[in-house]
Amino acid sequence: MKRLVVLGAGESGVGTAILGKKEGFDVFVSDKGIITDQYKEVLRSFEIKWEEQQHTETKILSADIVMKSPGIPDKVALIKKLLEKEIPVVSEIEFAAKYTAAQVVGITGSNGKTTTTMLTHYVLKQGGLNVNMAGNIGDSFAKQVAENDAPFYVLELSSFQLDGIKDFAPHIAVLTNITPDHLDRYDNKFENYIASKFRIAMNQKEEDYFIYDADDEVISEYLKKHPVRSRLLPFSITKKVENGAYLEKENITITIDNNKIIMPTTNLKLKGNHNVKNAMAAATVSQLLKIRKATIRECLENFHGVEHRLESVLKINNVQYINDSKATNVNATFYALDAMKSATVWIVGGVDKGNDYSELYSLVNEKVKAIICLGVDNSRIVNAFGNCVDNIIETQSMKDAVNIAYKIAERNENVLLSPACASFDLFKNYEERGRQFKEAVREL
Repeated sequence: MKRLVVLGAGESGVGTAILGKKEGFDVFVSDKGIITDQYKEVLRSFEIKWEEQQHTETKILSADIVMKSPGIPDKVALIKKLLEKEIPVVSEIEFAAKYTAAQVVGITGSNGKTTTTMLTHYVLKQGGLNVNMAGNIGDSFAKQVAENDAPFYVLELSSFQLDGIKDFAPHIAVLTNITPDHLDRYDNKFENYIASKFRIAMNQKEEDYFIYDADDEVISEYLKKHPVRSRLLPFSITKKVENGAYLEKENITITIDNNKIIMPTTNLKLKGNHNVKNAMAAATVSQLLKIRKATIRECLENFHGVEHRLESVLKINNVQYINDSKATNVNATFYALDAMKSATVWIVGGVDKGNDYSELYSLVNEKVKAIICLGVDNSRIVNAFGNCVDNIIETQSMKDAVNIAYKIAERNENVLLSPACASFDLFKNYEERGRQFKEAVREL
């Protein structure tokens, strides 16, 4: 019996353990932290052996294959030992893909991947396909393969998940954009992070498809030097493309093998250029998978978006409050500010991942009337924007930040939470940060 060791007992780890057990592996789960009661219960019910608050090397180094959670860096001593012993270390995506015959749509990118994944899944489901959604969203891919396999999957994939693939090849790969993010995991080298994202296409064949943002110079430059084997379907809002999608006079045109679909963007529920791009990517996938044109159009007009991503919360005294807590990097905040049509009070800050704020200067000059800092250390934000905005206020709690915004914002203006930073200094995660914002707004 082959031995599968799972490092990390979160959603992906426990899902992999369930699938491993089903496929006849001797499974052992090891977590350096404390395993939540909910996951312990699952492991017990499947009679899977586990340990917490330690990694017992003898039990781990006896593995035939190891699945490590995306949160564990490759530089950890234990991972190095496994690789020295030539024990394969893979991600949940790699492990699970071997046990399903499904057609997979894989979606990655620094920003927009959650919206694009949810939108694509929504269109395919409405179009009548039996399709599951996994990756960074909901139940893990492995668990779904084990308990509820489907002929189609839409997977949201992070660079960390892609780092652990060897043979995984989605039939359709989508790359929404690449901007500097998580560089602390990539030796602070942008090129390592870019290569990591492109792993989504590394095993694709000629009959597969690669959908990407042709306006993103990082992607275009990389493709020139490292061509992929799959068929390219670019999307663009600045230029015409022969095969793929482009924007012309507020209409999206998608062409695949002389098959054309034209859709107006005026009725899109999701506003902003970045959402036009997300819609193009989702519609291109749907067109490839033969969803009816009318269904694609209807779905794009009905899709409300993702919680914590440019989410309209309430209008109070004609001031619109917008929750964009999911913007954990500068590029995501760029899109948010770009989508603002009137003067904005901007709530920003948190754990700064070495951000370069200069790309926001022109938007801040144009649209932001006041900045409210929300973080333990706000010095970098104050230094970055001191010359752009006269009114910069520092706060330490969401309630204070929202109350001050309420006093400053006037009729027909916006209050935007778009932090451009991670949330771990004052909050558990970006979801908690977003929920606190919405609660504080509702209490005004």
